[in-house]
This record gives sequence, C-alpha cells and structure tokens, in this order.
Amino acid sequence: MVAAASVVVAAGTVSGVISATGDGRDAPEARPVPSASPSLVPLPAVPSASPSATVSASPSVRPERAGAPASASPRVKRKTVEAAATRLYRHPASRVLDWVRAHPGDPRRPVIESRIADRPAAVWFADWSPDTVTARVRAVTSGGAAQGRVPVVVPYAIPGRDCGGHSEGGAPDLDAYDDWIDRFAAGLGSGEVVVILEPDSVAQADCLSAGQRAERFASLARAGRLFKAANPRARVYYDAGHSGWHTPAKQADLLRQAGAASPMSSDGVFSNVSNFHGTADEIAYDRAVLDALGGTGLGAVIDTSRNGNGAPADGAWCDPAGRRLGRAPTLSTGESRIDAYLWVKLPGESDGCEGAPGTFSPSYAYDLAR
Repeated sequence: MVAAASVVVAAGTVSGVISATGDGRDAPEARPVPSASPSLVPLPAVPSASPSATVSASPSVRPERAGAPASASPRVKRKTVEAAATRLYRHPASRVLDWVRAHPGDPRRPVIESRIADRPAAVWFADWSPDTVTARVRAVTSGGAAQGRVPVVVPYAIPGRDCGGHSEGGAPDLDAYDDWIDRFAAGLGSGEVVVILEPDSVAQADCLSAGQRAERFASLARAGRLFKAANPRARVYYDAGHSGWHTPAKQADLLRQAGAASPMSSDGVFSNVSNFHGTADEIAYDRAVLDALGGTGLGAVIDTSRNGNGAPADGAWCDPAGRRLGRAPTLSTGESRIDAYLWVKLPGESDGCEGAPGTFSPSYAYDLAR
C-alpha cells in the first residue's frame, strides 16, 4: 500500500477469520502511520517452540450497474444493538484453529488458544471465485444464525485493491466485481450480519485517476444498497482508513462519494483494519469523520485486534514487534456512536514479514497474546 501504510493481509478467524476462499486462504492489504495506546496485562512467559467451507454458488439478481452514489436522504432513527445481538460469531475454521489442533503439545498453545483462537473474528472473502462465493457466504451467515450469533464478513475483491501492493488481486474489472457482489449478497441470509466493505478501498483511492475513483465509488455505493436490500438486518460499514492517515474532513468527503452517508447503503464506517492505532484515538477520529460525513443514524466499528500498545512510533506496519492484542470483540462498547470493537484482522496472521502475507505465525501470535 503506500509508504505510510500498514498491511491488511486478508485471512483467518480469531476463531473465525478464515480467508473464506474456495480452496485455500488468501492475503489482505496495507495502510499508514502511528499513535499511542494502552497495553494488556502480560501473561507469564512460555518457552518458544516450533512453529472452508465451499460449495457451488447460485447467482442472484443484478440490479443497476453502478451509477452515481446515492446521497443521504431520509432521517433515520439511530439503531441500537439489542442485548441478544451482543454475541459475535466464532467461525469454526481458521489458520489459528488449524495450528492449535495440529500442535497439542506446543507450550505456546494454551495462550494462543485462549486469547486468540477462542475469540470471534471476521471471515474474509479475498479470493476471486464467483462460482462458489454465494454458498461460502451462506455457510458463514447460516452458521451464525444457527447459534443466535452475529457473523462479521469482509468482501475484499475490488479491482486494483491495495494499489498493486502486498494484497493485490481481486476482480478483473468492475463489471465482474458487480456480479460478484450480487452473488455475495445472495448469501447474506436474513439474520443479523456485519459487513466490512472492502478495507482500504476508500482511504487508499488516491492511486486511482479521478475517473477510476468515481467508478469504484459508484460500485461501492451500489454494493451497500444491494446488501441492505438483500438483507435488511445487514449492517454495512465503509472504509474510513485510520487516525494516522487522512484528516476526518478529507476521509468524509471520500466516503460521501462512495455512498457511505446514505442510510440506503450504509450503517457507518470502520477504521484501523489491520492496523495498530489505539482505541481512544480511533474513537475520537471516527466521531470526527461521522460529524464531517453528516449522515443520520450512522456509527463506527473499530478493529482492536492488535492495537493494545498503539501504533509503533516509527510508523512500521509489517508485523512490528512490541504490539499487543487490543480490546475483546464486542457489539456493546458503551461508547456513543461506536457500534462495535471487532477483530477484523486475525492476530498472528502475517503482514508479510514474519511469513508470507496471510500465513499464520505462532511466534508472532504468542508475542501478541502474552
């Protein structure tokens, strides 16, 4: 992603973030700069040791090819999250769970299992496999519904993602992407689900020409409208980068162009995905973005998976040392306009320095968890 970036390497589920690919796991992307934050109480040191669901998909209805993003309209009453929906879904397949099951005697296993693998996390759909995406999304959403829990899904296939960086890939063009979004929407079911729509797709759009940006933003606006039409209980959040990147005013302007101010397509914004900025910094930043965005009834969600010590002072983003797990995932934050703390990035999955992007590093996971 740019020099000032930090990697979104898509995959894994902290008990849930699998890269929900057709036959393997995939990797996510990158982003910018530092900030400070609290730390976790360490656990005792332990000596170091060595080291999804598929099916065929069914296509869905294909509404409008992306036109101009819908702008904010009706004044909508701010949604509140009911107590029954405060429980997040832990997907039963992920790299960390694979490692835990395969290493019963590793001395790091109890810490990694209890502090990472047992936590609910997002499920990424980062590969380009349109024929299976509906069934794979449906497997996650139906799994959450069966347990009365709320899954978090991450569509991550926008063309030109990560500006050709660590997490390059995605759909071949926007027409193909719009079709993939149709298929994704067909798997959302009817229960509650949180959608983290395309990390970095808005904040990192400066690498596109003005025309390409407008086309991307139109497709993102369309995606939000389609998801909410397919499942009115879906909550869709748009990319706000993080507190060390754009100013709130600039980020809000980009978000508005992508349809994030409209209740027809958006429930608000997400920040800090795959980054390390402290929760207090992100809360202040997200509220400033929401104020500048101006939509009614919008909130924010924050990725707290690795922000327990805040961002490194030197702006390092690739598996930096000295980081810690952040606040546990929850849909009940006690903070106004902050809808959730989520683990979108799976702690222990490499940004590309401890291993290939998206691969699980038990040594890094253990360092984060203890």
